[in-house]
Amino acid sequence: MTKLSVRFYNNHEVRAVWDEKNTKWWFSANDIVSAVNNEFDYKKAANYWRWLKKRYDEKNIQLVSISHDFKFESPDGKKRAADALDYDAVQTLAKYYPGGRAADFIDWFTYSDNSIDGQSRKKAYAFFDSNIIDDRDIGKTKSLQQIHAYIFGGLYDFAGRIRDKTISKGGFTFAVAMYLPETLKRIDNMPEEDYDEIIDKYIEMNLAHPFMEGNGRSTRIWLDLILKKRLGRCVDWSKVGKTEYLDAMIISHKDGSKIKALLKEALTDRINDREMFMKGIDYSYHYEEE
Repeated sequence: MTKLSVRFYNNHEVRAVWDEKNTKWWFSANDIVSAVNNEFDYKKAANYWRWLKKRYDEKNIQLVSISHDFKFESPDGKKRAADALDYDAVQTLAKYYPGGRAADFIDWFTYSDNSIDGQSRKKAYAFFDSNIIDDRDIGKTKSLQQIHAYIFGGLYDFAGRIRDKTISKGGFTFAVAMYLPETLKRIDNMPEEDYDEIIDKYIEMNLAHPFMEGNGRSTRIWLDLILKKRLGRCVDWSKVGKTEYLDAMIISHKDGSKIKALLKEALTDRINDREMFMKGIDYSYHYEEE
């Protein structure tokens, strides 16, 4: 399990393991059932999967490729061998799923989602290989604009452009548009020599919210670039729970200690690991889901 991908469907993890020998991904069958059925009970999902396999067999529906060679982590923290399906088998499973309940899932699974989130996520995955950010611009507003333009270019007409309207969310008003250029200059000049300074800068950029949409997804990549440059670290976002993260960010304008502690526990030196980056994008988009 040297390569593990995690995507989210309606707040459910769908994990996959890379098969180097056969050059393909294997997807956790139990995760797929949990996602389609919106079932958070691991045992109930496992029982349904066993019943489903038997039902398909009785109807002579062939899930051609089922592997038992990979281990997935169980709720007790132990890794156990479990059924995994390749891409074709997942599509067969979804096609004959009882009640047609997997229709939306398969659209999501095959990236048929043409929404802004769906399209920008694919662009975000590709950012790992983009090499568009000059090292000297990391930590500056300019680099954040470049990230935003890369991810949302062609999707938002304001991609990469600093907003000229004042916006709010959940009753909180972000930096007033009239003073935003001045605010961003101040953030550019904030120190970033140690961990606390870097997170302080991240908090301030989040409060500035320089774009009309897409701030969180862009700024988390921006933060990782700063951590990589200054500390040789990045955040393993898979260790940062959605609720904990959002709660910590909501109060960060008053108290940054919680987000600092939360992210510090998740730091890793795997800064050049494609898998780490991909998981980070998956979790980052997960945080934005309603």
